[in-house]
Amino acid sequence: MLVLFETAAGYALFKVLKEGKLKEPDELWKEFETPEAAQKTVKLLDFQKFENMSEAVSSVSTLIEGKLSKDLKKFLQKSFDGVELVREQLAVMDVKIGSIINKKFGINVVSDKTVMELFRGIKQQLDTLITGIKSEDINQMALGLSHSLSRHKLKFSPDKVDNMIIQAIGLLDDLDKELNTYAMRVKEWYGWHFPEMSKIVVDNLAYSKVIKTMGFRSNAQTTDLSEILPEDIEKELKEAAEISMGSEIAKEDIDNIIIGCEQVINLTEYRSDLYEYLKNRMLAIAPNLTTIVGELVGARLIAHSGSLLNLAKHPASTVQILGAEKALFRALKTKNNTPKYGLIYHASLVGQAAPKNKGKVARLVATKSSLATRFDALSEEKDVQAELGHTTRKQIEKRIRFLEGRNGDAGAKTEKDKGKKQKKGDLKLIPAIPSYNPSSDVAGPSKSTEYGIAGSSKSAEVSTAGTKRKVAEESEVESSEEESSEEASEKDDSTSSDEESDDDKSKDKKNKKKKDKTKKAKKQKLEAEQEPSKVTKTKEVKDKKDKKKDKKEKKKEKVSESTETITPKAEESKASKKRKKTEEVEGEVVSKSEKKAKKAKKSKEPSEEKIEQTESKKEKIVKKKLDKGKKREKEEDLTETEKVEKTEKSKAKKKDKKDKKDKKDKKKTAK
Repeated sequence: MLVLFETAAGYALFKVLKEGKLKEPDELWKEFETPEAAQKTVKLLDFQKFENMSEAVSSVSTLIEGKLSKDLKKFLQKSFDGVELVREQLAVMDVKIGSIINKKFGINVVSDKTVMELFRGIKQQLDTLITGIKSEDINQMALGLSHSLSRHKLKFSPDKVDNMIIQAIGLLDDLDKELNTYAMRVKEWYGWHFPEMSKIVVDNLAYSKVIKTMGFRSNAQTTDLSEILPEDIEKELKEAAEISMGSEIAKEDIDNIIIGCEQVINLTEYRSDLYEYLKNRMLAIAPNLTTIVGELVGARLIAHSGSLLNLAKHPASTVQILGAEKALFRALKTKNNTPKYGLIYHASLVGQAAPKNKGKVARLVATKSSLATRFDALSEEKDVQAELGHTTRKQIEKRIRFLEGRNGDAGAKTEKDKGKKQKKGDLKLIPAIPSYNPSSDVAGPSKSTEYGIAGSSKSAEVSTAGTKRKVAEESEVESSEEESSEEASEKDDSTSSDEESDDDKSKDKKNKKKKDKTKKAKKQKLEAEQEPSKVTKTKEVKDKKDKKKDKKEKKKEKVSESTETITPKAEESKASKKRKKTEEVEGEVVSKSEKKAKKAKKSKEPSEEKIEQTESKKEKIVKKKLDKGKKREKEEDLTETEKVEKTEKSKAKKKDKKDKKDKKDKKKTAK
């Protein structure tokens, strides 16, 4: 059995001398306890050393990827020249490499528990088995190879260190916060001395520079501020300094304010330098991302995701929402609409878009920026000019123009949009144009028989209305034609010369005759159409008249019969009515006289009746009071035992009443 062993120094091929001991893998470690015992079990056949570090890194990296390097193939071909491959076996650590060697050379490959124990033993006694190499040298080689391999694996380059960007953007945000606090404090502090200045000079840097150069507001007229401010603002500031309402301050106060202004100036200068550094770093690390999104937004995306590689791993949907995680999870909890954008909202392309199209543009920018980050992070070729970024930015701008209808082709709409608009238009109700129905003009006999007289009358009315309308329209047309012909003839007469021929006159006469004939034919047709409607009308009128006559005759007969029977009774009723009236008149006269007499009596004796009523009321009140006093005396005379008996009796009566009611209710329910 042969053993392929990889070291940091090179490749080694060993031969197992005691193959019988491989059957017991648990006791194999005893054979490698001493270097002498190891030399007896394993023998070195061939060794190939790595010439330099780059060769070692390339060969080891190919082995890690599960491939055979060129150096290893050459080494195996040399060592297998004098060996019968059919009989021999090769012990390999990695199964993938073993399968490739088996396909390439046709040798049986082994990789199991015994092979693992064998490799441990060889590694333990490697100094004695491979002559000419010290253990210290092998350790140093292994350390150097591990470092170089890690760099190669991570594709290390100083230009692609995104940690610097993360730190720079963090510091830039902190500087902005500090600058705002310093500037606000300086404005508030100096505002006690010169409050009008904060409205005139808005910029924080210019404000602090003016304070540093001017000091007290009284020095405004003498100091030259042309380097800091434009002429208009300088003039306004000097005028305001003369009429200022601020309070006077000491020199110590102004000195401390100036120190605060110096801090603001220094911080702004440092911020501008840091921004330039970040801009250059972003162009070096992610040039395509910076062209699409911008330096600040790109740096914030990298800082939020952790690194450029992590950002490249994110899909476009997460890149779109990066920075709005709280809003996303809140929306998912409350089952509301999820946010459309996060940090990408601050990109210039998204800011250009209208509020309606911002969601679409944010999605588009996220997709293109994710592609750009993958290209920047994973491509081996450096795209310094950022060609991909520029092309994608142009595409996005074109799309924004198309959405907002700014470009020249926006007026010419696509076929899809036209189809959509037509579909939407189809849904709207178009009012139908009223058309003439000739069937309504004819009142046929079949309809009148089906629907009876009423149906025939309705159809006749419709037909007459239609014919009238038709006649009116035709008459208007004819009149218009006649007017036009008359106007034409008048014009011809006026323009024609005195030497008109007889032939022209004869032609005019013929034309008039033709017109008269056509008019007569039309009138005859209309009369023929109107005839059936007229017949039906006459019939209906006759029927109505006959019915009215019959009703009147019946009423007359009833009235005559009633007069004959009721004449004697009517005379008696009239006499009785006259008597009743006379009696009623007499009764009214008597009642009036009686009422007058009663009123006179009441007016004479009203005081006597009132006196009697008051006396009777007083007697009743006195009786009630006496009764109450007697009852109280009786109650006081009663002993305590008698009181208890009374209460018990009242309780017993109440119980009896309740029992009687319950019995009655039970009887009712039983029934």
